[in-house]
Amino acid sequence: MSRQKGELMKKIAFFQSDFRVGGIQKALVNILNEIDYSENAVDVFIFDRESFFDLPKHENLNIHFCKPYPYFFRFIYFELLRRFARSPAAGQEYDVAVDFNSYRMECSIGALSVKAKKRVMWLHNDIEIKMRNEPKYRVLWHFFKAKFKYFDEFAAVSPGIIDGFRRTTGIYDKRITPIPNHVDTGEIFTKAAAPIDFRVSPENYNLCSMGRLCHQKGYDILLDIMAKVHAERPDMRLYIMGDGPDHEKLERQARELGLQDTVTFLGNQKNPFPYLEQMDGFALTSRYEGQGIVIWEAKAVGLELFLSKNLEKYNPGIAGREDLAAALCSAQRRPKERDDLAAYNAAISENIKKVLAL
Repeated sequence: MSRQKGELMKKIAFFQSDFRVGGIQKALVNILNEIDYSENAVDVFIFDRESFFDLPKHENLNIHFCKPYPYFFRFIYFELLRRFARSPAAGQEYDVAVDFNSYRMECSIGALSVKAKKRVMWLHNDIEIKMRNEPKYRVLWHFFKAKFKYFDEFAAVSPGIIDGFRRTTGIYDKRITPIPNHVDTGEIFTKAAAPIDFRVSPENYNLCSMGRLCHQKGYDILLDIMAKVHAERPDMRLYIMGDGPDHEKLERQARELGLQDTVTFLGNQKNPFPYLEQMDGFALTSRYEGQGIVIWEAKAVGLELFLSKNLEKYNPGIAGREDLAAALCSAQRRPKERDDLAAYNAAISENIKKVLAL
C-alpha cells in the first residue's frame, strides 16, 4: 500500500526552467516517470507554463508553474541576486533539493532558498568546451559562477564532462555521480506505432538526425558531410527533426550545396518515434554534448548509429566514426532490432537512487 504524503515520505524538490522541447526537459520527464511515489513526495518548480511533453500525474507529485525572473536578472551577480531575489519555494522543507537546470538563476536560487538536508545540481553539458565555443555562455558564467560552491554534490549526464567541470570550477572535493539520461523505451515502442502522414521511400537509404538547430549540434558539419556522400550515394536521404536559431541558415546551406532534394527539415515533432521507425540510420555530429539522449532513443529503435568520434566520451559503449563520410558511403540497409536498454536504464536508476538518498 502506498504511503500518504507526510512525515514518512521522503520529500524531493526539483527546480527546472521549463518543459519545452529539449533533451534536458525530456530527461526530467523520464526521471519523474521512474520515481517511486509510494516512498517519495515530489514538488517540481517550473518557470514557464508551456509544456511540449505529456507530464506524469500522481497524487504525490505536484508541479508548480512559477513566474520567471526578469531577463536582466541573468546579468546580476549571483551572490547579490541571492540576497534579494524571491523564490516561490522559499522556506519549505525537503530532504533533497535539486537544481536540475544548472543554467538559470531561478533554479539555483530556488534550490538554495529551501531548507534541505542535501542540495544537488545536475550537469548537462561539457562546460569546459562550451566556455570556449559560446561567448554568450561566458557572459552568463561570469555572473552565475559563484553558485556551484553552495551545492553538496553533483550529477553529470556522462563521465566525459566531469573532468572539464572540475577544471573550470575548481571544485575537486565534492562528489559527482555520472547519471546518463534515462530512456523510456516502453514509451518509445508504444509511440512508434502511432499513424502519421509521412512515408520514406524504401528505395533509398534513409538517414535521420534530431536536435536543436544551433551551433553546438553541428548540423552545418553534417550537411558538408552529406554533400560528399551524395556524390557517391545519390540514394541517401537525410531527414532532420528539430528547430532552433540556425534553421534558416541551415536550409540556405543545404540549397547552396545542392542538397535541396536530398535533405528534408521536418521541424519539431511532438512524437518523433514514428519517423525514427521508418529510418535506416541515425547521424549526429555535435561539436560537444553533455550526453545526447537522442542517440540512445535511436539505438532503442534499432537504427544504425553514425556519430562523430568526439561523441564517444559522452556515450560510453557507443563507437564514433573516424571518417563519417566513408562510413555513410558504405552504409547498407539491414534488419532493425529494437533494444530495450534494460542494463543501461537499470544502472541509471540505481545511481539516481544514490544521488537522491541521504
